[in-house]
Amino acid sequence: YTSKWNNVAIVCDGTRVLGLGNIGPEGALPVMEGKSVLFKALGDINAIPLCINTQDKEEIIRFVKIIQPNFGAINIEDIESPKVLEIVERLSKEASIPIFHDDQHGTAIITLAALLNALKLVKKELDKIRVVISGSGSAGYGIFKILQTAGCKDIVVTDSRGAIYDGRTDIDDQNPYKKEISINTNLGNLRGTLEDVISKSDVFVGVSGKGNILNKEMIESMNDNAIIFALSNPDPEIVPNYALQYGARVVATGRSDFSNQINNAVVFPSILRALLDLRAKNLSESMLVSVANAIAGIV
Repeated sequence: YTSKWNNVAIVCDGTRVLGLGNIGPEGALPVMEGKSVLFKALGDINAIPLCINTQDKEEIIRFVKIIQPNFGAINIEDIESPKVLEIVERLSKEASIPIFHDDQHGTAIITLAALLNALKLVKKELDKIRVVISGSGSAGYGIFKILQTAGCKDIVVTDSRGAIYDGRTDIDDQNPYKKEISINTNLGNLRGTLEDVISKSDVFVGVSGKGNILNKEMIESMNDNAIIFALSNPDPEIVPNYALQYGARVVATGRSDFSNQINNAVVFPSILRALLDLRAKNLSESMLVSVANAIAGIV
C-alpha cells in the first residue's frame, strides 16, 4: 500500500562524477537529477537523488541502511573506487533490498551484451578469446567479474602501472579488489605496459578514463577481426574512424555522438524495474549475465 516498490534512491558523495571527478555533492546533484529523469522516462521509476555531504565509507553505509525502509532498491552512483566497491559489497550483504552500482554493474552488463553480439559478427567464442581491459576501477572490476562468470577464460587487466598479475609487489590487501583481479586473471603472467599485453589479443575494453592511449601499432598487433570498445568519456581511448582505419573490425565508444554507443542507459532503468517488480532481495553476478544475454538477444 505504499510507493516503496517504485522508489529508488540514487546515493552519491560526489567523489567520482563522470568526466568531472571529485566535485562534491552540490556539483553532483544536477547529474543525479538527470539520472532520475532517465529512470522516470525509461522505467517509470521514482528515483530520488540523495547527494550526501560525507565522503566517509562507514557513514555512507550507515546512511543507506537507515533509509532503506523507503526504497525498493538503491542505486549507488559516482563514488570513488576502491571505496565504492567495499560499500557495494558490504551493503549487498547487510541490506535487505538490491544494491545496484551503475558504474560497476551497468557498465559490465552492457559491455558483455555488446561483446556477445560483436563475437557473433567475427565468428569467435567467448571462452576462446583474450580480452584486455584497461582500467581496474569500478567499471574494470565489474567487467572482469561478469566476463569471468560468463565463461571468458583469458582476461588481462591493466592499470596505470601496466599489467596486473599475481605477485606484483604494489598490489596487497589494502585493495582487495585489485588483489582479486591479480589472482583470477592474466593466466600467462604477462608483464609490461598496455602496449606489451595488447599484442595477440582479440578484444580491447577501455574504461581507464584516459583518452587517446591506443595507436596504430597497438591495434595492428592484435589478432585479426579485433574488437575495440573505447568506452572512456568524454575522450575515448581512440577515435572510432582511426581504429577502423588501423584494422579493427568492430568499434564502439561510450559517447552518444558516435555510432555504436555502449550505454548504461539501456540497462539501469530496465534492471531496476525488474528488481522492483520481482521484489528481489539482492543482485547476483549470474543475474547480471542473464540480463546481458537478454539485451544482446533483442538485437
